[in-house]
Amino acid sequence: MLAHLRNISKLAVPRRLVTQSASYSSSSSFLIDQPEYSFLKELGLERDNPGVYSGQWQGRGPSVTSYDPGTGRPIAKVRQGNVQELEQTIGLAVEAYKQWRQVPAPVRGEIVRQIGDELRKYKEPLGKLVSLEVGKIYSEGQGEIQEFIDICDYAVGLSRIYSGQLINSERADHSILEAWRPLGVVGVISAYNFPNAVFGWNAAIALTTGNSVLWKGAPSTPLVSVATTKIVAEVLRRNNLPPVVALCQGGTDVGQTLVADKRVNLVSFTGSCQTGRDVGVEVQRRFGKVILELGGNNALIIDESANVKMALDAALFGCIGTSGQRCTTTRRIIVHEKLHDQFVKELVGKYKQLIPKIGHQLEAQTLVGPVHTQQNVENYKVAIAEAKSLGGTVAFGGNVIQRDGFYVEPTVITGLPHDASVVHRETFAPIVYILKAKNVDQAIEWNNEVEQGLSSAIFTENIGQAFKWIGAKGSDCGIVNINTTTNGAEIGGAFGGEKATGGGRESGSDAWKQYCKRATITVNHSGELACAQGVVFNVE
Repeated sequence: MLAHLRNISKLAVPRRLVTQSASYSSSSSFLIDQPEYSFLKELGLERDNPGVYSGQWQGRGPSVTSYDPGTGRPIAKVRQGNVQELEQTIGLAVEAYKQWRQVPAPVRGEIVRQIGDELRKYKEPLGKLVSLEVGKIYSEGQGEIQEFIDICDYAVGLSRIYSGQLINSERADHSILEAWRPLGVVGVISAYNFPNAVFGWNAAIALTTGNSVLWKGAPSTPLVSVATTKIVAEVLRRNNLPPVVALCQGGTDVGQTLVADKRVNLVSFTGSCQTGRDVGVEVQRRFGKVILELGGNNALIIDESANVKMALDAALFGCIGTSGQRCTTTRRIIVHEKLHDQFVKELVGKYKQLIPKIGHQLEAQTLVGPVHTQQNVENYKVAIAEAKSLGGTVAFGGNVIQRDGFYVEPTVITGLPHDASVVHRETFAPIVYILKAKNVDQAIEWNNEVEQGLSSAIFTENIGQAFKWIGAKGSDCGIVNINTTTNGAEIGGAFGGEKATGGGRESGSDAWKQYCKRATITVNHSGELACAQGVVFNVE
């Protein structure tokens, strides 16, 4: 079974929060009871919250405590579901689907529009919760909720235009139609780094195309899962709808059961390559469908003709955004040999400017928040030690910051071979390896040699190099950018990658097709039976 389906769930004190200054009271050990965190109660959260929703809230499994990675302090608790509750929730999701699929698609789109509007009402507190629970800075937390709002807007339009096609038949007075119909129950297993948006990408499109949705959020960000579900559930309640969106927080046993259950027609999994491989095999074993959004070892290429100033700005956000914990984080920078030394010098100069901006994720001036858990810190330390042992030079950073919470220095490492083991391994921390290449062809080869194939970018002013980069001999990734960052994708395009990234696509473009089953329909309106390919089969 899925031995690796276990997300780490545990996790330096805020000075000035975005809206209020922090003044802790010793009378309570939970942040939710502190007045400066009143936004948590605006979201309907309490000190102890049920983590299962299928029309009613419950939760009979073990309780987990959510921690603020910026301080290490507990925020609140969530009572997870057990396997029995999950199985019951799946059954209710199946019944909800049977009603929902009969609702006209534009009417389904109207419900998704209302979900987007409800998210707008709660964008500020929900975004702050994302920041608090994940560790990402204030603007990134707000941006994550905006992604969910944006995909709802997209889905409303999609509800009126997604369609099949009419195909010409070789037989007279015959027509071939193609129709896209809903799959059934879509299971969404999301990761801690985007605990709201990934669910939103899946849910908005899955609901619009007629499916019900069952969500298992990451164990270490359960409050985002509960608060988001409360917002969606209120829209369903106002419209007298069945629980077409359900939630079951839980441990490994719940995740394994969800993945293995034949009633879950599609599993969308976001997480590590190793766990994703297990999920893919288990779902395929029962001939279900799967969308895998896994790791990325993303490279930024700096061509000789690059706009270096813009490339430096892209590298800064690409490497350090979300403290290096995005799937699309820039983990390798491959620089033309003529620009390498100066590029490293200028990038290190920019990193130095960030030191005063390292702090609690809800402080107004913070640009670099904590990593999510102590395990992230340990992985950071292991990668730094390995890089040094292989001959790498730490050009900047390389240290754990000694303060409450989980803070590390953004780190730049040079001097390693392009194929060093640590360079080829994705470490979810703000570490970037800068490599020196002779030309774009060599840089493309190095870009493509890693296991994953999620995101990539090149900075160039040479149109020939740009088109080589996006052509058949170019990047083998799912995201192939020019003169912009590897991270920060918009919802309009399909999001996902190749190779060990899993091959799945979510969000925009025609990713909606993954949430449907295709039917090819031949209609004979001739009044006579005719076989294709000129076959004659007549006993008279």
